Amino acid sequence: MSDSSIRLNKYISESGLCSRRAADRYIEQGNVFINSKRAKVGDKVIFGDIVTVNGQTIEPKEVENSVLIAYNKPVGITSTTEAGVKSNIVDHVNHSERVFPIGRLDKDSQGLIFLTNNGDLVNKILRAGNNHEKEYIVTVNKPITESFLTRHGQRCTGIGRNDQKM
Repeated sequence: MSDSSIRLNKYISESGLCSRRAADRYIEQGNVFINSKRAKVGDKVIFGDIVTVNGQTIEPKEVENSVLIAYNKPVGITSTTEAGVKSNIVDHVNHSERVFPIGRLDKDSQGLIFLTNNGDLVNKILRAGNNHEKEYIVTVNKPITESFLTRHGQRCTGIGRNDQKM
């Protein structure tokens, strides 16, 4: 970490302990301390600060320790980190580090999805303001006609016979 400050919830999240939202809950509950002083939501930390959560000293992971998993998600797996959801992707991958999917694929879809423990990477990829173009190749069970497109207000380019680009 450099000499600049970083928001406390981000610092905690980068340790791999939990998400930023969960970090805010720990802070609100009074379970987070910076240099032995109870932290408040919105606090910042700098290099050298000692942060404890539930009595445990934490440190953010270095970028070099980031995990990036390319996973061919099968049908039936849900792209969520929610532990209560049966067949969620995190439980299915069962990685030793806390990882989360970058984006999502529907439960009924299969294909390549990335998982990581690097929240900054996820935000850079998913944030709408970054204007990343998305392209989907789908297989349909009947032809896409002009009337279908007009009726549903969608445009389709590069129409092929079985695999049709949307």
